[in-house]
Amino acid sequence: MKKQYVIPFSDLSFDDIPRVGGKNASLGEMISALKGEGVRVPGGFAVSADAYWHILDSSIVTTLTGKMSLRDFIKKTLASVNTRNIASLKRKGLAVRRAIKRAHMPEDIVADIADAYKKLEKLHGKGVDVAVRSSATAEDLPDASFAGQQETYLNIRGEEALIKAVRNCFASLFTDRAISYRQDKGFDHFSVALSVGVQKMVRSDRASSGVLFSIDTESGFPDIVLINGAWGLGEMIVQGEVIPDEYIVFKPFLEKKGVSPIIHKSLGKKERRMVYGEKHKKPTRIETVEEKKRRTYTLSDTEVLELARAAVTIENHYTKRRGTWTPMDIEWAKDGNDGKLYIVQARPETVQSQKDFSTIITYTREGDAPLVVKGASVGSYIVSGKARVILDAKDMHLFQDGEILVTDMTDPDWEPIMKRAGAIVTDKGGRTSHAAIVSRELGIPCIVGTETATRNIHTGDVVTVDSTGSDGVVLAGRVPFSVSRQKVKEGAKLPVKIMMNIATPQSAFEKSFIPNDGVGLAREEFIIASDIGIHPMALVRYKELKKEYEKLSKASSSRKEILEKILRSIDAYIGDEKPTDFYVDRLSYGIARIAAAFYPKEVIVRFSDFKTNEYRNLIGGELFEPQEENPMLGWRGASRYYHPDFQDAFMLELDAIEKVRIAMGFDNLHVMVPFCRTPQEGRKVKKLIQSKGLLSKGLKVYVMCEIPSNVIEADAFLDVFDGMSIGSNDLTQLVLGIDRDGHGAVRTIAHETDPSVKKSVSSVIQVCKKRGKYIGICGQAPSDIPSFAKFLVDEGIESMSLNPDVVMKTRSYLQSAKKKKRKS
Repeated sequence: MKKQYVIPFSDLSFDDIPRVGGKNASLGEMISALKGEGVRVPGGFAVSADAYWHILDSSIVTTLTGKMSLRDFIKKTLASVNTRNIASLKRKGLAVRRAIKRAHMPEDIVADIADAYKKLEKLHGKGVDVAVRSSATAEDLPDASFAGQQETYLNIRGEEALIKAVRNCFASLFTDRAISYRQDKGFDHFSVALSVGVQKMVRSDRASSGVLFSIDTESGFPDIVLINGAWGLGEMIVQGEVIPDEYIVFKPFLEKKGVSPIIHKSLGKKERRMVYGEKHKKPTRIETVEEKKRRTYTLSDTEVLELARAAVTIENHYTKRRGTWTPMDIEWAKDGNDGKLYIVQARPETVQSQKDFSTIITYTREGDAPLVVKGASVGSYIVSGKARVILDAKDMHLFQDGEILVTDMTDPDWEPIMKRAGAIVTDKGGRTSHAAIVSRELGIPCIVGTETATRNIHTGDVVTVDSTGSDGVVLAGRVPFSVSRQKVKEGAKLPVKIMMNIATPQSAFEKSFIPNDGVGLAREEFIIASDIGIHPMALVRYKELKKEYEKLSKASSSRKEILEKILRSIDAYIGDEKPTDFYVDRLSYGIARIAAAFYPKEVIVRFSDFKTNEYRNLIGGELFEPQEENPMLGWRGASRYYHPDFQDAFMLELDAIEKVRIAMGFDNLHVMVPFCRTPQEGRKVKKLIQSKGLLSKGLKVYVMCEIPSNVIEADAFLDVFDGMSIGSNDLTQLVLGIDRDGHGAVRTIAHETDPSVKKSVSSVIQVCKKRGKYIGICGQAPSDIPSFAKFLVDEGIESMSLNPDVVMKTRSYLQSAKKKKRKS
């Protein structure tokens, strides 16, 4: 059979991976199989692996010891390479690349490439612009990803420039990072060949581009699509040069009518973009993005959903073809000329899809220290160590094993030292940047997009890198932490639902893998504190505060200074968004992430329960909060919601609930009212909820049972609410008269196992059961005291909501207790 050196993408499929590599075979597969399903892929052709071998065998290299084939020269040069010796690796890699670039390109290959390019010109015009990308024949295997290791050349025009770019692509199979990666993974250098893809450019330099995953890149949660986007050509995101916009879409709702399942949006800085350069000089150049454009999202909601649907279509096709679930890593581009979205690359995701979910490893920080920098987290780890700041790849030889690499950004040239790092911290980049992708594969903590790490951290500084939250932090010094491992297995069925308390939305996807019956408590105040940080009334009254500031004279300097500081802080947080929209969006995104993580199981979100001293800590809080001697017993919970000084803020909370339940479609979401002192208060709150029409749409409204009046008047409260959830923390302190924030001499007198507390708990369980209403517990007691958990089961409680780290332990305890009871 005659060897084909050039093959149109439309003639390729998965079956052609051995001759054109994973990337090119994938393009062909999508063009032929998915065109009718709305997946647009630009056309082009592949220069095959046969062409690569032809060049290696037909080219002669002259050395000091004589002449040999290019293949033999490469083999001899790399025979003794030591990838940990950076200087040796650089020297030998450069020698091989130079030899390939100087090699004679056989005339038959040149003729075939020229002919294929002429066909593209007939379709798109003389001097058509193309992207030239590598496609390794061992690329995108289940346990290894060769993506990003070879070079890409954009806006290549004309036959001469194309031939040069193809030759350079072949040479890039032997970049330092590619040599190092193959050696570390156990691949022989001649078990991998290179094909080159030549693809019609998408004019994203006039629009936007980015990367998307059909899986959560940090937890492996399978039901979302994660999309990153920035202005201009896509190399800026891949290289980690910019902090991109981020979108998360809930896959199961993509075909659900009347909803928009975008459960998260965040605006990236996008300060620079790559665009076309001058013809025949420099194909691309980098320019600064104007301020207005930086503050604008790169995609409309409609476009986000279109990309998410394309991702699911591609994932489903790959899964069917491979016979196993195959989440995808995809590159997209929007054409500024025709306004359409295109898929320019697709490959199987190779990290989270291979993860072992039978054991959950949790890192917990057990101390605190001054914050040095923060950014976007990659992975979920904590590590301490000495920092090494390196700003130029030529200084990589200074790096020592186990140090924390601090740099502006990484590209594939950095991989030889990245694998030796204890952690990686970068100024630039997002969760789909090079640093993020490699860190995930290596299983090391990484924080990207800190902006100031290389200025705030110095070589030799001892720091702690914590990537366990959505916002990763670098703290000064060594901060103690613990590591726990939980074996995940369901075990025997229990007579009680085991739900979870979820502290932050960022942990929800990961925690959803623990056997559970839903979420019994998600606290709005965690979202408000971490994702919003501004007092809601400061946002409600933003315009009034601004007018007051403008009217104040310099003579009223104290008040004016306070307002100026608050307004400046608010402006920095909300950008161009309407202040109240900012609050509703951030709150709804946090709630939606939790609702999505556990869908279709019930998720109970508690309305805000900050005390006045906690609200004062938010930006603008001092303008709206009184000073109280005992905030624990003060203006909190239900008493705030209907009060004229806070009602407008509570209505924003209801707007967020409405957005998540109705606009996004999460009907598994229900709500809970905290610290409701009387049934009359409950009716006032219910009236506000109904004013949004939520009660007629299936929303359940529970009340916290945490005040003695809730126990004594349980029947009256159940006339108002759909059920109760026991808050054992506050109930214990109020039954026993012990301030849990008070002096240690008082706190140690008694706790939840005190007979008075247990009688109160037993009483309310029986009333709820008699009324046929929900009864659960979301307080700390069953998480800390196994015997209390058994007491609750014996009393017939419907559900227990536990801290995630004790779910498996408590399940095991209750299963053992059940067996003992059966035997006796």
